[in-house]
Amino acid sequence: MAENQLVVEVRQESGKGAARRLRAAGRIPGICYGRKTAPLSVSLDPKPLEQVLAADGLNTLFELKVEGGSVLDGSRVLVRELQRTPVGGHLVHADLYTVDLAQTVRVQVPVHLEGIPAGVKFGGILEHTLREIEFECLPTAIPEEIRVDVSALEIGMSLHVRDLTLPPGVELVDDPELAVVLVAAPAAEEEAAAPDVEVPEGEAAAAAEGEAAASAPDDAKDKD
Repeated sequence: MAENQLVVEVRQESGKGAARRLRAAGRIPGICYGRKTAPLSVSLDPKPLEQVLAADGLNTLFELKVEGGSVLDGSRVLVRELQRTPVGGHLVHADLYTVDLAQTVRVQVPVHLEGIPAGVKFGGILEHTLREIEFECLPTAIPEEIRVDVSALEIGMSLHVRDLTLPPGVELVDDPELAVVLVAAPAAEEEAAAPDVEVPEGEAAAAAEGEAAASAPDDAKDKD
């Protein structure tokens, strides 16, 4: 797993007005916290953060560089949560979690499927039901992703968490019985329309009269 430097500044102001001023200046607010450290309000340039996460994944380990100095300067951090705008998905806030390289952490690791299932070639439908798996491991042992070869799956076959080959140094947190991917049977074709049945003329007339009587207003029925 890659490690990069993340440069932040200590943030003195808080509130919506301060956050708007930061974003107008091309920066975003953030918070840095951990098991043994008090929360520290920071600001940072979102562009380098976005570039690293796009290249190396959300579980990238960063070395924190605090401009102006701080007890957290030189700490290792993981991105715990990102907040984005509903429209455009622009980054507006970042939660950073300080980690001890000698202590395990829990992380969600994405599942990447490889290959085309054999069953799909015969009309089956690939269903990716579990897109992330939760592990506990040292910060330096976090895998970028779990690759799963699905090319051998026939219609009706599935792979569960227990079937995956996990990298060394990680301990599974998720239920091993959870289904990760399956190949479902193709959707059943619509049932053929029932054939028209010829109704004798007398019976058809009687049925029509019955329907007309049933649908007539109550006051009309009372006049009979």
